Amino acid sequence: MSGGSSFLTTRWSLVARAASAQEPEARGALEELSKTYWWPLYAYLRRRGIDGERAADLVQGLFAELIEKGRLAQADGDRGRFRGWLLAALKYHVSHEDERERSAKRGGRARHVPLDPADADRRWQLASAGELDPERTFERAWALSVLDAALVRLERRMEREGKTKLFAALKPFLAAETDAANLRSIAESLGSTEGAVKVAAHRLRQAWREEIRAEIASTLDDVRDLDDEVRGLFAALAP
Repeated sequence: MSGGSSFLTTRWSLVARAASAQEPEARGALEELSKTYWWPLYAYLRRRGIDGERAADLVQGLFAELIEKGRLAQADGDRGRFRGWLLAALKYHVSHEDERERSAKRGGRARHVPLDPADADRRWQLASAGELDPERTFERAWALSVLDAALVRLERRMEREGKTKLFAALKPFLAAETDAANLRSIAESLGSTEGAVKVAAHRLRQAWREEIRAEIASTLDDVRDLDDEVRGLFAALAP
């Protein structure tokens, strides 16, 4: 891959930065991690039957403790995927919530992760209402977060290439082939031809797949696991 598709800093590298005592580097790394992982963690808790406000508090509390108690330093890329470690940390956090709540009430706790409970609840209401178990919900939410992040990467890439209008026109058709009627309409709006738009749509879908792979690769310590993770992502999205 080249250009916008080059692999970013791995999540394990971000973990190491977030675990450092240096501010604001640690806070910035933690916020970067939270962009991908707060929603899967929140969705997991909601599927366990925990209400929205409580779930948001638990996720906030987890990320706060990862910094305040230095637990991120315990994370080890040799032990597996970061999201698996993070889910286990959440389960531990929930199992000890009473003790932690008492500590929080005594000393207070800073909120390191920007998480709006009302917004999180609206997002949950829009999520699939299927009967998934909490772990499957977590994996599906992670997969959707990866797709969202890859879409942002792709949009920035198109902006750098001066193709903002083309991206806006073709974005609704990323997941499926563009039919003839839509091709004609898009071509007219862009002052182009159907053939050129068809080729552009194909290339854009290919670029999105590259960005999905790049986003997943950024969560891995060993990129040899990439193909397995890509298969896992699409399996998590299957009905």
